[in-house]
Amino acid sequence: MTYVTGSHHVTLSVGHAQEDVDFHTKILGLRFIKKTVLYDGSAPVYHLYYSNANGDPSSVVTTFPWAQAGLYGTRGTNQAREVMLSVPERSLDFWASRLTEHGVECTPGDVFGSRRLNFRHPSGIEYVMVATAGDPREGFTGNGVAAEYAIHGIHGIGVHVYDQDRMVEFGNEVFFANGEIEEEGDRARFRVGEAAFGNFVELTGNRTDPQGTWRYGAGAYHHFAWNLDTLENQNEVKFDIEGAGYTDISELKDRTYFKSHYVRTPGGALFELAVTHNEGGWDCDESPEELGRAFMLPPRFEHERDSIMSRLEPLDS
Repeated sequence: MTYVTGSHHVTLSVGHAQEDVDFHTKILGLRFIKKTVLYDGSAPVYHLYYSNANGDPSSVVTTFPWAQAGLYGTRGTNQAREVMLSVPERSLDFWASRLTEHGVECTPGDVFGSRRLNFRHPSGIEYVMVATAGDPREGFTGNGVAAEYAIHGIHGIGVHVYDQDRMVEFGNEVFFANGEIEEEGDRARFRVGEAAFGNFVELTGNRTDPQGTWRYGAGAYHHFAWNLDTLENQNEVKFDIEGAGYTDISELKDRTYFKSHYVRTPGGALFELAVTHNEGGWDCDESPEELGRAFMLPPRFEHERDSIMSRLEPLDS
């Protein structure tokens, strides 16, 4: 039996490294758990990881800061757009005040029966906090955000699409849509897998914006990762997706902390099929207490450490 357990992480192309670290830790209060580099291509670009208290799959936000390289993306339709985060049910007033104090504009909303707070990353990427009751994932409190307000983890992914039906078809036929398709105004949503939290796919009909970029570039969402639990299950899911005709899917990629395939969905969003394997995990190269403190490199890049570090922006983390 093939399955998806829920979400794993979200990855974004952002602006400068320091403003990204400050935004996620000093403003959002997330835990900084990993500082490494992009594994693909020859350009030295940071890969930065943030999470809740325990680094749970379904809680991790990762970023590539591309401004130093002068590469920028375009937000548009047929593209993942919103980073959706789950926060405690009565925390939105706190977050509205905290964001405003830090100069981050925010606006309230109410969608699918849940209160929300909409704001943006410094690079322009859209973020949404969703008030959620009963989420057991433990928020991180080391950056001055008390437990009753701290971010639990991912709520889901927001995708802007020209044709919602094709993404709903993909979810129903091959990607483990779970339950009814909900609709409200220009939005539709479904859940993926059996997890109780963190697995919403929210589709916004958008036929006015231009096509969003899919390549790396500051200010654009890059991909959303789902947790496949085991390598055997991951391989079977990939095989089934290809068998349904969605053959725009990658070979297996070893990211040290997890192994992944990537598939381009009919709504443009790039989905990652991720597995935290036995030799991986955030603490495979750092102790749990020291996550995010050292600059970690995969073995194949270690001989270039001095050169890579000299070409990256200085980072006070």
